[in-house]
Amino acid sequence: MTDTVGQDPLAGALRPIRSGNAFEETIHRLLQLIHLGLVSEGERLPSERDLAERLQVSRVTLREALAVLKDTGMVEIRRGRYGGAFVRHAPDAAAPRTGTELRCRASQLGDRLEDTLLFREVLEVGAAELCAARPPVGADAQRLRDCLAGTRAAGLGDYRRHDTRLHLAIADLCGSPSVAAQYAAVRATVNELLDCIPLLPPNLEHSEQQHAELVDAILGGDPDRARSTMREHLAGSAALLRGFLS
Repeated sequence: MTDTVGQDPLAGALRPIRSGNAFEETIHRLLQLIHLGLVSEGERLPSERDLAERLQVSRVTLREALAVLKDTGMVEIRRGRYGGAFVRHAPDAAAPRTGTELRCRASQLGDRLEDTLLFREVLEVGAAELCAARPPVGADAQRLRDCLAGTRAAGLGDYRRHDTRLHLAIADLCGSPSVAAQYAAVRATVNELLDCIPLLPPNLEHSEQQHAELVDAILGGDPDRARSTMREHLAGSAALLRGFLS
């Protein structure tokens, strides 16, 4: 399992655009990179040439999309040899929310919360099982280990970005490009929801134990354990989201 998607953490969000709404879809894909934490605050987006080739859109369309993100304050365009489009604003996962803010956000979500949690469970539990059925080797296996090390070393302000990278890696390595693409989309929504609730150190410690067991099950070729561990892991996040937002 050494396809491009499996080795490239940006591939899930930067798949070729097939719809007729190239401009709108380009904005959506670029925002996915930011909301997924794949390009964090202060970092540079891939070059215009790289983005245009990945998304299979014209440079004109790409520049129009970047101009919109510049106008909204999401990116900063720098010129010169070391220039490019730099992420200017990313969600602050560690910022506390008041009870009033959480209740307001919950009222805006409507049925979106339950639908997102269910869709996420279907995708991630299946991806974990598929991944373990054909255990990653070589660079792909090392990618999982590196992602796990990243979550272990991350502080509160950076944890969600590394957590996202680990889950995206599992989706990428399951063998289905469609699952990887759908998961990149749903994870952006999940992160939007998670940004509404505080990061709780005891929960993160428990999550790290589950992450370690999950990666061990996948690399050890144990689909049943990978499936059950992922389901339990997602249930914990879902419980917190329901508790804060329902």
